[in-house]
Amino acid sequence: MTKRHIAYLACTTALVGAFVGTTPASAAHRTLVVHPGESIQKAVNAARSGDTVLVLAGTYRESVTVRTPGLTLRGVDHRTVIKPPKKAGSASRGKKASPTCLAAGNGICVVGGKNKALKNVTVADLKVTGFAKTGLWSMGTDRLTVEHVTADDNGQWGIAQEHSTRGVFRENTARGNKDAGLFLANSVKAEQGARDSKGALIERNHLEDNRIGITVRRLRNLTVAHNHVVGNCAGVFVVGDENKPRAGALAVAENLVERNNKYCPKTARLPYLKGTGIVLTGTEKALVTRNTVVGHTGKSPLSGGIVLFKSFVGVKSEKNRITDNRLENNAPADLVNQEAAKSGNSFQGNACRASKPAGLC
Repeated sequence: MTKRHIAYLACTTALVGAFVGTTPASAAHRTLVVHPGESIQKAVNAARSGDTVLVLAGTYRESVTVRTPGLTLRGVDHRTVIKPPKKAGSASRGKKASPTCLAAGNGICVVGGKNKALKNVTVADLKVTGFAKTGLWSMGTDRLTVEHVTADDNGQWGIAQEHSTRGVFRENTARGNKDAGLFLANSVKAEQGARDSKGALIERNHLEDNRIGITVRRLRNLTVAHNHVVGNCAGVFVVGDENKPRAGALAVAENLVERNNKYCPKTARLPYLKGTGIVLTGTEKALVTRNTVVGHTGKSPLSGGIVLFKSFVGVKSEKNRITDNRLENNAPADLVNQEAAKSGNSFQGNACRASKPAGLC
């Protein structure tokens, strides 16, 4: 080998070394695979930001807590099933963080810090069922994505989030949960004004056989669109109260809301529910548009197709726009407005037959 060849080889080796040294950080992201019989929590604890924990098909009896930003927790569609342990305290090895989640009755918990949001976590392609409270619960997050998750038969909510921003809840299924299938709120433990969700999105979900399909409580700046809400006691609830800022400045658009005619008994906050499509109570400047709301029948104070319900705490729904919706076969009426005429709510372009008071169609 000549000196020229040696020099060329040395130069080439140095160049390759330089490229290796500057490999993008994303190339170092790992996939940690969990097999049936292994601990999901153990893999989550070992994961770093940007990693994926892939949970293979099977039934896993544990609760899982995620506190790592940028983590993806992914299953294999509904064939990855997370259920409560058969006996209290029977958590699998490696689950250092999950007892708090499990003790609270939750299946998956995505938890940020008190003053620092947990960013860019994704939970996808799995089923969580049979927990005492919530299938998937999140708090203190930013840009959480929950998609293709099935949350069935949980004791309170299917999928729930509070004190968070810019969440995306897309193409999930929630059935048979004792309260809302999907529940988004500012806080459930404190009386506070509505939180700016900074563009949270609830879209293309299927909500069936819950007490309420979707509840949005004390939030602003979000969109509820293209969801199928069927067979619940009530379809979609947008709830505000006397705190400021008021709930509202959001859109409920292009949803199919049909036959939410189950009976649910009254609670401390609400009368009994039956035959309720979309409800606004204590909200301002909400847009309800291009929804199809059909087949609701009931005699509850909240029954009807689209209902502006006068808040129990005396807060008016004001300056809301109900436009271009298609409503059929809703009783006592397709459109129900319990607010005074001077509240500034507008009803325009809706295809319907009956309203209370008359003249809204």
